[in-house]
Amino acid sequence: MPRFALAIFDFDGTLADSFPWFCSVLDQTSDHFGLRRVDPAQIESLRDRSSRDVLSYLGVPFWKLPQIATYMRGLAAEGITGIPLFAGAADALAQLHTAGVKLALVSSNSEANVRSVLGGAAPLIDKYDCGASLFGKSGHFRSVLDATRIAKPQTIGIGDELRDIEAARGTGIASGAITFGYNSRPALERGKPDFLFDDYSQLVVAIVG
Repeated sequence: MPRFALAIFDFDGTLADSFPWFCSVLDQTSDHFGLRRVDPAQIESLRDRSSRDVLSYLGVPFWKLPQIATYMRGLAAEGITGIPLFAGAADALAQLHTAGVKLALVSSNSEANVRSVLGGAAPLIDKYDCGASLFGKSGHFRSVLDATRIAKPQTIGIGDELRDIEAARGTGIASGAITFGYNSRPALERGKPDFLFDDYSQLVVAIVG
């Protein structure tokens, strides 16, 4: 039996290499909502900060987040062909599926965008829960647990940001973080996830056991 019966994945920055696309639409989004533009020279340093710290630094009001998320989902739909999966992501999902691990996906992105990028790997996901708010993933994790009826000790949440670690911890499930997404490795280490993955092979071994 696998070590974990259920793996709940984040999408952007975890399975999809969407950070370059995200950077490409930052100015457009900032101008649309009247926000401070991000100096390209600062982007790398922002990877060391939590999402809350970045929003505070950019002066983004929390009440605007739903509008910004909807706007960016629309931009993602328009530029979907420019958002690829990370190399090895589809193979990792296939290996987990073959090993008998249930797969779920919780994302602030739309299900249509997610399925489009996943392509042939989309049917491997047993449960989609999309449209999550930036800081509301714990509730979506609990919905996935209720739908799959898999116990918390048998579940791991996997993302690329500090907020993903916090959401998993707040739900009472194990947390895993990939180190090649949005937040830097040092930032993730400070978040103290249960597992850190430098590649998908490490992820598969940790989940399957």
